[in-house]
Amino acid sequence: MATVAQLKQGQKGIIKHFVEYRIPIKLLEMGCLPGNSVELLHIAPLSDPLYLNVNGSHIAIRKHIAEKIEIELVAPESL
Repeated sequence: MATVAQLKQGQKGIIKHFVEYRIPIKLLEMGCLPGNSVELLHIAPLSDPLYLNVNGSHIAIRKHIAEKIEIELVAPESL
């Protein structure tokens, strides 16, 4: 299964679950929950942080956190 950290710019996926339970509560509050869609909008210089669209909310997260969020990749026309 892929993680958010493996997305390429413009790719989308559906959050399936978290590798660890130590995900910052702020991410959960902003909609980073299983079943929600996620799209990689931009990668900052040096590949960290990642700028994401999570169900319409734009957030930036560190790559080490993105590696803990498993997703199922979806085709562009599916979302």
